[in-house]
Order: sequence, then C-alpha cells, then structure tokens
Amino acid sequence: MAKESMKARERKRERMVERYAEKRAALKAAGDWDGLQKMPRNSAAVRKHNRCQLTGRPRGYMRQFGISRVTFREMALAGKIPGITKASW
Repeated sequence: MAKESMKARERKRERMVERYAEKRAALKAAGDWDGLQKMPRNSAAVRKHNRCQLTGRPRGYMRQFGISRVTFREMALAGKIPGITKASW
C-alpha cells in the first residue's frame, strides 16, 4: 500500500490539472510558450500518474476498472466485481 503522502500528492496534481486546464489550453493555442513555462509544473496533465483508487499502487494499473491488477484479482476472486469470473478450461 502506498504512503498517504504519495496518494495526497497525486490528488493535489489532479486538482491542479483541472484548475489550470483552460488557461493552459488558451496559452497553447496562442503559442505563448513563455507563459506556459511560468505555470506551475504540476498543472501539466503529463505529470499525473495512474494509481489504484483503493491501495494507491502505481504499477499494474487497469484503466477499465481504476484499480491495480493485485486488487482486481482479490476482488474478482471474492466476487465483488460483477461479471468477472475466474477462467478454467
């Protein structure tokens, strides 16, 4: 499980991206690269990192479900994800 500070940092980045999205888009359209340089670094969307919503794990993230592969497997085996069953043949 990720440290709370890492999860909080990601949430902060997400808020900053949302807050500055329109302003960044306007600066890009105008070609004002100096203005973009002066914006906060964490306002850029590329600085966000996908993390598991439950554990905060940064690797093995499954976009379709928003959780990591480890959490997905645990939940699927426990029957907590509708429509997902363990394959056997």
